[in-house]
Amino acid sequence: MKGISHITLICKDINKTAQLFNILFDAIEVYSSDKKNFSVSKEKFLLVGDLWVALMEGNPIERSYNHIAFQVAEKDLSLFKAKLKALELEILPGRPRHPLEGNSIYFYDYDNHLFELHTGSLMTRLHYYQVVEHEMESSLEKSRV
Repeated sequence: MKGISHITLICKDINKTAQLFNILFDAIEVYSSDKKNFSVSKEKFLLVGDLWVALMEGNPIERSYNHIAFQVAEKDLSLFKAKLKALELEILPGRPRHPLEGNSIYFYDYDNHLFELHTGSLMTRLHYYQVVEHEMESSLEKSRV
């Protein structure tokens, strides 16, 4: 396996969602089917960094905790929050986090997709879990004494 090829999102209005990705992530539109239909519906292809995001026309999904997390710099969180508010997107209250985990902003797009803007990485998360595990083991040992 080489990695993720693309992510496809079903959207009621692919133009509106493409604009959201452009405003938030400087996404570049590389294809629009317009009135043609090569797949199951009209579609747009975007590049978000090196990630291919395919938007396909369809009905919104039910809300869940399934989400896509984009890694962002800590210093940019307030800028992203301002953009989300300007786009009138629903920002969810964050869960309590330890600073070692990184910070996150969760939001729903127009079609109930849940996204996360996260300042951590896999390595920071694993490090945090190791620290917590070590603290738990130390507490257990102290309680046995």
